[in-house]
Amino acid sequence: MLASHHLSATGDEADRVRRATSPAVNDEIDRRTQQNIRHFSGLDRQDILRRIDALEREWDIERVLEVNASTLALTGLVLGLTVNRRWFMLPGVVLPFLLQHGLQGWCPPLPILRRLGVRTRGEIDREKFALLETVRGNRNAP
Repeated sequence: MLASHHLSATGDEADRVRRATSPAVNDEIDRRTQQNIRHFSGLDRQDILRRIDALEREWDIERVLEVNASTLALTGLVLGLTVNRRWFMLPGVVLPFLLQHGLQGWCPPLPILRRLGVRTRGEIDREKFALLETVRGNRNAP
């Protein structure tokens, strides 16, 4: 089990993705998030609002996994119907990974996506809410 400070970024002890991610990767994501907060907090109001807008559009790890798995499964089905029946194996491989992620919070692509910096919704929201506090005039935001 990871130390409690690794879960503090989201304040959510039930964050399965963070628990399934290596402490070093979580620390790097937290460091970059904190760096973003410091950087954007020092900019003018419009720049901060643009960053908040970008954060609201940022895809979280769940969305990235779901869209990629669905795309691969659908591609396998279409190719299985139109090209070669062997393509039906693709959804047979991808869908169990999606199920595993839903049940355990982990699947084989997760470590790769996390190393690429794909964040959880809680990690994205941590930055967003800190910047919202800055816009509202609370300079004590993290």
